[in-house]
Amino acid sequence: MYFENQLIVDVLLALLAALVVSFLMTPVVKTFAYKVGAIDVPKDDRRMHKVPIPRLGGLAIFIGFMVSILLFADVRHSPQLQGILLGAVIIVVLGVVDDIMALPAMLKFVVQIAAALIPIFHGVVIQAISNPNLLSDSAYWVLGKLSIPITVLWIVGITNSVNLIDGLDGLANGVSAISATTMLVIAILVSESQVAVVMAALVGACVGFMPYNMNPAKMFMGDTGATFLGFILATMSIQGLFKFYAVISFAVPFLILGLPLFDTAFAFIRRIAHGQSPMHADRGHIHHRLIDMGLNQKQAVATLYVISAILGLSAVVLTTSSELKAMVFFLTLCVVAAVAARVAFPREFQEDHKPEKKEPYKKDGFE
Repeated sequence: MYFENQLIVDVLLALLAALVVSFLMTPVVKTFAYKVGAIDVPKDDRRMHKVPIPRLGGLAIFIGFMVSILLFADVRHSPQLQGILLGAVIIVVLGVVDDIMALPAMLKFVVQIAAALIPIFHGVVIQAISNPNLLSDSAYWVLGKLSIPITVLWIVGITNSVNLIDGLDGLANGVSAISATTMLVIAILVSESQVAVVMAALVGACVGFMPYNMNPAKMFMGDTGATFLGFILATMSIQGLFKFYAVISFAVPFLILGLPLFDTAFAFIRRIAHGQSPMHADRGHIHHRLIDMGLNQKQAVATLYVISAILGLSAVVLTTSSELKAMVFFLTLCVVAAVAARVAFPREFQEDHKPEKKEPYKKDGFE
């Protein structure tokens, strides 16, 4: 009981510290963004804002997160956490440079792989996963030699997935906060104190930045924030979810990060089907399609928040109630499939509805 109470106190303090620092640092970072020219100018019809807005908001999120981690996490005795933080620093530096001067996509991809290898060499590796085949006698799969490439793919994939959904005010920040909250709850349930404190710090940092990022946004997180959030969620999901392969279902990490994963997979399939590079920027993301269906920015973001929350709640239920696993997972898939079909094929659902006016589009994540 004492351990549980102490864990809750540590979690609350970590969350509050990150929130306060992130909130207070955002105006400072905003001034810095103006000085270095990290400004998002609405120079094309893909940007939804009409006036120049500073980027680099992710730097405030990062500072709030790091201050909280250094205060409340046991970094000294955790080589895994040290590797994660070192990789995160590289991701943030890359994001800052990219927000000031646009970098080539291939260069960013190579640096992201290098950053992913750092926590891997510190022991953050997906070594085994629960067997998705319920009819098999084997409870889990040991990945063996595939563990490192699969871990790199997971980290880089999630890093860019969060970046790709950063297309509406508050979207990537809020979805990341919901995903981190879900991982926080699961970490508390399985008494994984270090993961819980780290996730609490991430939630607090996101919430502290939220007042500046909600529509109409006063500041964007930029690639600095989106890639940082994706990197931390990816690496901590390995620490807090995949390593509990005998306890937590194979589906849990994919449910928690379901929205960015779906959007990225759909974007890659769409672009390849049209003969384009998977990295080719377009306006066919899920948030763009919600706007095309007649929703405004706030409605579209709220809709995606709800979807993320449903997926997160399902993930929590899957970890706590084995009797309901099959039912909840099935219902979740049904909900996600219905929403995905409506978004992916909007014309079939809106024969009599045509939005009177389309807003111009804002920059999406990976260009």
